[in-house]
Amino acid sequence: MTMNECPEKMREKLAVLNPTLLDIVDESWKHAGHAGAREGGGHYVLHIVSAQFAGNNTMARHRMIYSALGELMKREIHALTIQARAPDEI
Repeated sequence: MTMNECPEKMREKLAVLNPTLLDIVDESWKHAGHAGAREGGGHYVLHIVSAQFAGNNTMARHRMIYSALGELMKREIHALTIQARAPDEI
């Protein structure tokens, strides 16, 4: 999988969280030459809103996201900045 395909794969995997808003920004270009970038992992910023986050703290929300992304977190994603909110928090 190329880094260009990764955001689409991320969208597919995050669909299990039924997001009402899902925005993925690829910032890999900012990290050219960085160790993770040399190994093929991308740097992404994720903005996601899901009712499934209601009642969960930040750590629990991040765990839900990491679980949904699964294998992508091992190689394709080197760095992920997350803003995860419930609908009533936007």
